[in-house]
Amino acid sequence: QVAAATGHTVVLVDQSDEILTKSTKGIEESLKRVAKKKFADKPEAGAEFIEKTLKNLTTSTDAVAVVHSTDLVIEAIVENQEIKNELFKRLDKFAPEHTIFASNTSSLQITQLANSTTRQDRFGGLHFFNPVPMMKLVEVIKTPMTSQKTFESLVDFSKAVGKSPVSCKDTPGFIVNRLLVPYMMEAVRLFERGDASKEDIDVAMKLGAGYPMGPFELLDYVGLDTSKYIIDGWHSLEPNNPLFAPSPLLNKLVEEKKLGKKTGEGFYKYK
Repeated sequence: QVAAATGHTVVLVDQSDEILTKSTKGIEESLKRVAKKKFADKPEAGAEFIEKTLKNLTTSTDAVAVVHSTDLVIEAIVENQEIKNELFKRLDKFAPEHTIFASNTSSLQITQLANSTTRQDRFGGLHFFNPVPMMKLVEVIKTPMTSQKTFESLVDFSKAVGKSPVSCKDTPGFIVNRLLVPYMMEAVRLFERGDASKEDIDVAMKLGAGYPMGPFELLDYVGLDTSKYIIDGWHSLEPNNPLFAPSPLLNKLVEEKKLGKKTGEGFYKYK
């Protein structure tokens, strides 16, 4: 959406036409909200903006077929190393020499993804934040093999889509999640020890630290399964790091399929 709205030609690839239809509809709804805000006094200009943006966007279920005319590939599929590697390996065979590959992963090592291709120098991380149309930040990740030219291209692209890029080495969680996930886990441990209720911890962090959401609200929003997946991955990388220790309560909730907002219950219940 943000790439199409800033004049880039985008092909959105997914597994089925149903998903793509749903995605396009979602983008259209989101654009209407943007236009309403951006062109409050000029509805015609707003309509033109939506139409122009949607013209820049096409869809496909065949990544290999569209990659041959692409300058930049941004992967945002399931957080699974093997599945991502498989995709990059396949696309690497068909993408032009100059094409840059980037992953939107929030928890996996970019270096390991890059190693599944023959273009390690043209591979980096572009970690956008949810919801992307609203959030200004992009973490641009440079591996030891990423060329300076690739890195600069990724920074330039981030600016071209209206974002504020920050740069980070290929370290677990990059900047934001490296600080945020251990903070959320510490909140769970505080609650597990019986030191404070989850409600009071949430209120304290909102009013005392100025955070828009408390850690338990945030965990429910992110998804408890996603949070567990990240912490488990880091724990296997650094088993002696106390910040990355698993939480029995988080594991129990995930086992009970209480994954947060998306399932109607996590740390809190949702209607």
